[in-house]
Amino acid sequence: MDTFFSNLFKKANTGFWPVAIALAFLLVGTFSVYESPRSLGAFLILMTTPLILYFMKMNMKIKVFIGLLLIIVILPVLGIRNIFYLEVIFQMAVFAALALGLNIVVGMAGLLDLGYVAFYAVGAYAWAIFGSKQLSLLHSIPGAAPANAPFALDPKWFWLFIFLGVGLAAFTGILLGLPVLRVKGDYLAIVTLGFGEVVRVLALNLDKPINLTNGPQGITPIQRPPLPPEPIMQFFRNILAPFVGHVPTDAEFYNVFFYFLALIIIAIAILVATRLEDSRIGRAWTAIREDETAAIAMGIPLVKMKLAAFAAGASFAGAMGALYAANRTFVSPETFSFLQSIGVLTMVILGGLGSIPGVIFGAAAVVLLNIQILQNFSLYLSELRQGDTVIPIINFAWKDLSNQLDPAKYQKLVFGLILILMMIFRPSGLIPAERRKRELVEEKE
Repeated sequence: MDTFFSNLFKKANTGFWPVAIALAFLLVGTFSVYESPRSLGAFLILMTTPLILYFMKMNMKIKVFIGLLLIIVILPVLGIRNIFYLEVIFQMAVFAALALGLNIVVGMAGLLDLGYVAFYAVGAYAWAIFGSKQLSLLHSIPGAAPANAPFALDPKWFWLFIFLGVGLAAFTGILLGLPVLRVKGDYLAIVTLGFGEVVRVLALNLDKPINLTNGPQGITPIQRPPLPPEPIMQFFRNILAPFVGHVPTDAEFYNVFFYFLALIIIAIAILVATRLEDSRIGRAWTAIREDETAAIAMGIPLVKMKLAAFAAGASFAGAMGALYAANRTFVSPETFSFLQSIGVLTMVILGGLGSIPGVIFGAAAVVLLNIQILQNFSLYLSELRQGDTVIPIINFAWKDLSNQLDPAKYQKLVFGLILILMMIFRPSGLIPAERRKRELVEEKE
């Protein structure tokens, strides 16, 4: 059976077939989502197109053309028709950037970081404090903000805070790295876990004596960057109106706006991670991951390289933190819990430690499973419970099914089972790094 599918894939991966298959999935997925905006199956067909482009052999120019057609034209139009899809893709981009950053620390340098979400919080709170009314409420009671309180900065300052988020997160990564240089393995994991909790608890309690973070109630409203000038907006409204069936509103344009911003940050993160992986620094991180003692003997500056790994990985999270705060217009300490760090680590392990395309795919898979598949399954079971359908053989009525069995309530259980199965059957990840793949083959031999 394996030989049959292997031969079938080889035949489908030659000649014009890869291009035909990619275009078929793109067209079928696009028209299906356009006609049935709430269909999970149609959206999954469309999201299969990037996988086909990655795995199938075809001309690079054709791959780039189909990919750009999907992300620049098709997804924004479909997203305006059903804004939920852009929300899903935005979250994919956010977590893909976080996974790329954590992959530098864990996958490339071999430093287990369980408090990575702290850097995400630093970027988010940087813009939340200065891009909201919070600075004018330093001596007020949390939650009792006057409606006429002034904003601290003009929303145009957001563009500067994207870069400030990168710098602050990188500086925080260095501060984390300095006290943990002497520890490794389990001890490093415990220290980074504690650091992540320290940042979250600070955000939770810095509402007194000076109300800096507004405590558990969070900060809102946070300003969004201004949209392009009205003539440009009107031009795009006229173009998109026939395709989406109405004149797009500013709220819908903001979702497309943040979608493109997230894609730009992801593109930069992929470029930086790729260049680092193939650089002298990347090879030094690999040497440290394999054997610190041998790396020191070869003249690698251990302290500098570890600090560089923490700073580089944290910078991705800082940029996405600022973008997240502007997109949501609200941040609170609960967003940056320990479970978020574990979730990002799950994406890295699922995709493949050290694999750049792997961690992106792992982030997309976890977000789809979490937001789309489990949630839709729960909604389907809820619809069945509202009817009078009975399973004939066992004479069981769907309305008697307990709410406690909703799949959405067992997300962590599902992720745990996936990780267990991955460690048993595919420890290198879904798209493993070439180096990791060779290591596992040598271990089996």
